[in-house]
Formats: sequence, C-alpha cells, structure tokens
Amino acid sequence: MAYKDEKLNEEKVFKDPVHRYVHVRDRVIWDLVGTPEFQRLRRVRQLGTSYLTFHGAEHSRFNHSLGVYEIVRRIIDNFQNRPHWNSDERLLCLAAALLHDLGHGPFSHSFEKVFKLDHEDYTRAIILGDTKVNEILRHVEADFPQRVADVINKTYENKLVVSLISSQIDADRMDYLQRDAYFTGVSYGHFDMERILRVMRPMEDQVVVKESGMHAVEDYIMSRYQMYWQVYFHPVTRSAEVILTKILHRAKELYETGYDFFLAPYHFEAFFKGEVDLDAYLKLDEAVTLYYFQIWKEEEDAILSDLCTRFIDRHLFKYVEFNPNLQMSEWMELHKLFQKAGINPDYYLVVDSSSDLPYDFYRPGEDGERLPIHLLQPNNELQELSRKSEIVEAISGKKRTDHKLYFPKDLIEGLSNRSKTKKRILEILYG
Repeated sequence: MAYKDEKLNEEKVFKDPVHRYVHVRDRVIWDLVGTPEFQRLRRVRQLGTSYLTFHGAEHSRFNHSLGVYEIVRRIIDNFQNRPHWNSDERLLCLAAALLHDLGHGPFSHSFEKVFKLDHEDYTRAIILGDTKVNEILRHVEADFPQRVADVINKTYENKLVVSLISSQIDADRMDYLQRDAYFTGVSYGHFDMERILRVMRPMEDQVVVKESGMHAVEDYIMSRYQMYWQVYFHPVTRSAEVILTKILHRAKELYETGYDFFLAPYHFEAFFKGEVDLDAYLKLDEAVTLYYFQIWKEEEDAILSDLCTRFIDRHLFKYVEFNPNLQMSEWMELHKLFQKAGINPDYYLVVDSSSDLPYDFYRPGEDGERLPIHLLQPNNELQELSRKSEIVEAISGKKRTDHKLYFPKDLIEGLSNRSKTKKRILEILYG
C-alpha cells in the first residue's frame, strides 16, 4: 500500500477540551505530529503574553494546530460525494491544516515586529527545507511539500482547498475563537460550530453556507468581534507586549554596542545580526526566551534589568487613552519631560495602536482571506452574507482602532513631589 493511503492499525485519539476528541487514522498525519518541528509548538503559547492577563491562557500552538486539523477532518467527511469536492485533495487539506502555524516563534507577533520576520516565511522554510516534516511529506509524493506550502501560502490552484484554512469563515478561526475563549475563561468566543459544519457546502472556489445556517454564522462573526476587543486587544496584554518588545530592542542595542552580558545571548545572536537561518529559528522557543529574561533581571544595565523584572514579575506599565494623531504636541512635551526626569522615553513611553475589521464585503483585488461569506439560497444561487443579515451589515467594512499610551507610573510617582516635571507629566497623563 502506498504511504499516502496507509492507515494506522488502530485509530489514535487526543482528548481535547474544545472538540472532545481529535481523531487520527492516517499514518502520514500521525508521523507529522511526531516530528521535532511540530512538537516544538508545545513550547510556543497560542496567545503570547495573554497569560499575564488571563491566567488560564497557557495553551499552545500545538493544541490549536490539532484543533484546526480536526475541524478540517470533519468538514471533509461532510463533503464526501458532494459536487465540486475532489476526494484526492483530502490528505493535502489535512496536512495543510495541521502544519499551517508551524513557523510561529516565541511570543510570535512581538518577535516579528522587532526582528522584521514573518512566521509564514518560516512555515514555508520548515515544509520545504531539510527537516523531518519535509522528509515525511516527500515520502507521500515528490511535489507534496510544495503543494502543502502553496495551500498555506494561499497560492494553491484549488481555491476551495485554500478557503478551508484561510477565509472569513475557516477552520483556523473556528478553532482559535473557541479554544481561546475556553482557556481565557470568557464567554464571548462560543458559537454553534456543529451547525455551521453541517450547513457548509463545497463550491468551485470556496466553501459556502446554506441560508438556513445564517444565524449560526452571525453568531460566529459577533464572537470574533467580541474576542478581538475583550481578549486579543486587552490593554493589559498589550502592556506586557510593549515591555517584551522593549526588552528585545534593548538587548539588541546592547549587543550591537559590544556590551558584556553575564550570559552570552547565544540563542539570540542570529536575530541580533539579522541572519536568522532555520536552525537558529527552531532553537528559540518561549522556555528559552524566558530563561534569558530571568538571567537578564540581574544584568548591570539598569534598563534591561528593570524591563525583565517587570515582565517576569508582572509589574506592567499603566496606560491612558491617547491618540497620537490628535495629541502630537502632548506627546512631544511628554518625551522632553521624561528625558528631563531621567526616564528614558525610548523605553518607557510607548504609544500602542490596535485595529480590527470584523467582516468585510467583497473588494476587488483583495486576497482570498477577505473573500466574503456566501449564503447558498434554496434556488442554488449565492448571496453575500451582509446583504441578508442586518447584524453583519452593521459591522461590515468598519475598521475600529484603539490607541493607548503606556508608561511606568511607579517611576513617575517616585519623582520628588516638589518636582514641576512630575506635576506636569501627571497633568498631561491624567488631566
């Protein structure tokens, strides 16, 4: 029997708090789960610094990747023998679902910002490079790694396959919304996924939803909207991200000036030099990162030591609403006042902005991820969701942005009460 068709002697199951069970019958999928590159995802949290806001948010990219695989497996089971579905694409869909987040690094988005990296590039590099994952995929067919990479990269010719893991209603979002809601303990991210899966239908270039399932889809979109503002963009989580980003900036700056670290930052050197090959990338996970932060608490450099202590001990920056577009003069004055007070504004005065577009209607030229959700009418015609749903129409195409100014309130309060600088800083911040 060909490797791609090989089944396990007995079905393997992972107990899962969101889907109850994740089922694996394919030898290829089981072998992929066992690779070092996939196991590494156990050491990368799904929600980065959110565990400092929601103490239950300790779940990993490994959990999420298995969940996305399971949702795609269920969708494909429902698609069997339906028009427009090619069952030869089954294993490709399952492998792409399982491996879609393979390139995420520690505290992914902060790292990417500081070191100008893109986790999607590393996902592709792992799938196509000299790795155990690539070895298994090549064993299926010589071009199988490239096909898996193309699906994840949204360039695969069959857009129906791409839409399963990358669209406005895909397995990726359906898993992370429910999983993140479960582990953070909030009630916003729950929706009737079973109903959505039952009414999904394959079409030529995307998955559509039967009109009778519209209310379940509305619920899903509102869940996403709430999760972004109540969880993903939580101001305390963003405070931790700001400090994390500044730690990495400071360590990089010290490295570039020849600073003598107590412990040479071996795992970071490739990142500091901007020469991050796949081997260096895979060696750095969150356990390693936090080990360095723990060591750097004792560094002689006061800024690096203070920032690492704040992050490890959860002594975060405070924040106020602050729109830099409308308050540029106050921003510039604060910058000068911080310098005068001996508080380095490059590390201790930070504007952070977050924005989200919960659902978008069709805009020509946009990528597949922005393709609208279509409802399948009883007469087999398609209608775009926001034209039928007043709820979705109300938030369609509306981008919401939030600005916060982060600062160390304790350092400001530590200034002399007779200080005019302190008084003026507090006036600007708190009015």
